[in-house]
Amino acid sequence: MAGVSALVGQGLYMAAAAVAGLGLARLLRSDNTLGCLIAGVAAGVLLPLLDYDSGLRPENLQQLLFFVILPIMIFEAAWEIEPRELKEWLGPLLIMATLGVVICALLIALLTYYGVNDPDAFPWSAALLTGAILAATNPGALVMKLRRQTGREDLLTLIRGESLLNDVAAIVLFGLVLAAAQHGVVEGGVSTGEPLSGAGTVALYAAVNILGGLAVGLLCGLLTAITVLLLGAAGAALVTLLFAALGSYYLAEHLVHVSGIVAVMVCALVARACLREQLETYLAHVSPTWEWLGLLFRALLFVSLGMALTGAMFGHYWLAILVGIAAAVGARALSIFVTGPLARFVGPPIPRSWRLLLGWGGLRGAIAVALALALPAQLPFTAQVQAMVFGMVLFSLLVQGTSSRWLLGKLEQQR
Repeated sequence: MAGVSALVGQGLYMAAAAVAGLGLARLLRSDNTLGCLIAGVAAGVLLPLLDYDSGLRPENLQQLLFFVILPIMIFEAAWEIEPRELKEWLGPLLIMATLGVVICALLIALLTYYGVNDPDAFPWSAALLTGAILAATNPGALVMKLRRQTGREDLLTLIRGESLLNDVAAIVLFGLVLAAAQHGVVEGGVSTGEPLSGAGTVALYAAVNILGGLAVGLLCGLLTAITVLLLGAAGAALVTLLFAALGSYYLAEHLVHVSGIVAVMVCALVARACLREQLETYLAHVSPTWEWLGLLFRALLFVSLGMALTGAMFGHYWLAILVGIAAAVGARALSIFVTGPLARFVGPPIPRSWRLLLGWGGLRGAIAVALALALPAQLPFTAQVQAMVFGMVLFSLLVQGTSSRWLLGKLEQQR
């Protein structure tokens, strides 16, 4: 019972900080994530004064992040996208989420490895992990502004679809690189100890992982839709969808040993496509429910980030952080510059102004924070990689987020 009591206390402490952060964001008229970050810093400062242990440990955060928080966030992002609109942009989105993510991750790895220039403390495995984490984008500020505008559904679909597929690809890439760094295949973020060696083995493992995740997601999505239709009630439908988000990940990762994140995304897209007629009736309140769940987990992640930040981190790794920011911004811009013009060969062309917005508006947010927090503590370079990721997330919040909204306003005036 003592363990349960401590767990509840830790959860309530984090939730209280998240609520305070949301209130602070309203007072400051800023993004919710910035308010939660500030509240997290304050909560971390209060811990020694209160003589209280928050229970934040890499070993207990990793399972929570992979099996609960990430599936909910990916399911929510996928559920919010209209499948018919996503189909129109599917070709360009797949190019940006595959070739674009690989280009971005490799460029970040190259630039950070040679920029830090310390192979002993920051080897290639650390650089590749940094690249995989910082390849994940979260343009939440742009999405919120676009939601308040009319006549921008195509741009909204492009930004949200690119962010979703980009995040899924980055998480899959993160799992592969982490497996290689730990010399084992990753299942839900935990190494099994089986060696990953050779480009052919890695490519085969990735293909089986992704295709298997697609198959599991398709099956789970169809079963979810059938169950919701049979139950025919709003409350039961919400319970079923929540179970599908967590269950599809668990089934894929723990039982079938394929990509759980891909399975969750496909499950949400398939279920929403099958239930499109019910969205106007008893499923009308599903989207708000997923919205507050996503808000809750993003708030908790940024509170965790705030509690993890220390002055010593920035003092010790300041040069690496600056290198990481420059590498992430430059690599993202170059990846969009390379893949954007290819869109016209597989779908609608992406206007140059939209490419500029995608390049600069590719903020690093909740997914990058989650992956950084999920890094195993036993890796010798975990602290440095986390410092670089956290520094880039702060840059995104303070610089890219505000300027992206301004850039979107300028593009709207030119329309």
